[in-house]
Amino acid sequence: MPRSAAPLLTPRSTHSPVPRAADSDRRRTNASVVLRTVLEHGPVARSTIARLTGLSPASVTDYCARFGELGLILESATPRRSNGVGRPHVPVDLDSSRFVVGGVHVAVPYTTVALLDLRGRVVAERRIGHDRHDLAEPSRVLARAAEGLDALLTEAAGATPLGVGVAVGGWVDRDSGTVVDHPLLGWRDVPVRELLGARTGLPVHVDGHARALVNAERLFGREARGSRSVLHLFVGNVVDAAFATNDEVHHGPRSQAGAIAHLPLGGGTEPCDCGRVGCLQVELSERTLCRRAREAGLIDGVDPTHVVAAAERGDPLAVQLLTRRARMAGRAAGLLLDILNPETVVVTELGIIHREDCLRALREEVGDARASAVVPTSFPDSVLAVAGGSVILDVLYRDPLSVSPGRI
Repeated sequence: MPRSAAPLLTPRSTHSPVPRAADSDRRRTNASVVLRTVLEHGPVARSTIARLTGLSPASVTDYCARFGELGLILESATPRRSNGVGRPHVPVDLDSSRFVVGGVHVAVPYTTVALLDLRGRVVAERRIGHDRHDLAEPSRVLARAAEGLDALLTEAAGATPLGVGVAVGGWVDRDSGTVVDHPLLGWRDVPVRELLGARTGLPVHVDGHARALVNAERLFGREARGSRSVLHLFVGNVVDAAFATNDEVHHGPRSQAGAIAHLPLGGGTEPCDCGRVGCLQVELSERTLCRRAREAGLIDGVDPTHVVAAAERGDPLAVQLLTRRARMAGRAAGLLLDILNPETVVVTELGIIHREDCLRALREEVGDARASAVVPTSFPDSVLAVAGGSVILDVLYRDPLSVSPGRI
């Protein structure tokens, strides 16, 4: 899927820049602040950007000119006057029609491929199902993902791809772009960045899906944007977490932070492969939910949305299964709140996405004093697509000058 005309997000360290003496670091930081201000407030006057960021008007004008050259922002067609008086100003806004990013999320039953615009909105999306042989060959899964992205780009004629983000559960080493260990996929030391980059001809960045979703909430979310500390709890087939403070997601050595699969959960009854009972992942996994639903005669497959559908039809056992799972997720959230004390907790879990009774059950388990801090994901209809795309969008917003003008 080589796209020779595509601007490139140059592969480099994606650690959040902080103000230091080096001019390049300071310029990168300031560029990030300006573009994120346009993201949050656009269309917005340059004078307002200067006031909000504390940068000089001349610096803001310089960065906006550079972003205009790169095709990241554009000027409003209609100048505005503040309160109807004074010299008219020309607001700037993101140009969300010119560029897209690719997003890939690899789950156990299927891979999600998507295109997102610069505001993190899903432009196109499709799922590619896995058969029983696919996961044993990671290169095959990634080749099919590249084909899926190429098909979406062909349908979105005129959109130029900046790069591809890949989000996966398990242990993902962001710096090397490798899935180190994902037991449910059966993947060990899979060089995802290398394999997918060779297939697409685009820059590829890889991260764990919980960390990707923290960045998505931080950039595009409803509740967590502006929070000084955010915890994300992801409850699917994989159960993991991510934590960010002051706009910095904690990765730890080789990006191992957030591995909570074997956190002991009070009241759990499921035996785990580790030899213990009640480990968080085996207790809350969608596999466990579906197995219990099959045993109860509610469904005959492995699709957890069928349990939600049964609950919507009023089946009391389906409601019970979902609210019990939500309460157990609430216990996990409470434990993490005790340890990390974040300002905001975002939970991605099927029941609370679709049902108010599940959200109430989760918050009741957390406790009244902290219940308001716990919110569902901002992306209920597209969480996996957003996870993949946000990996590369986070790179863009941290270092927008990495877009190469020679390739636009």
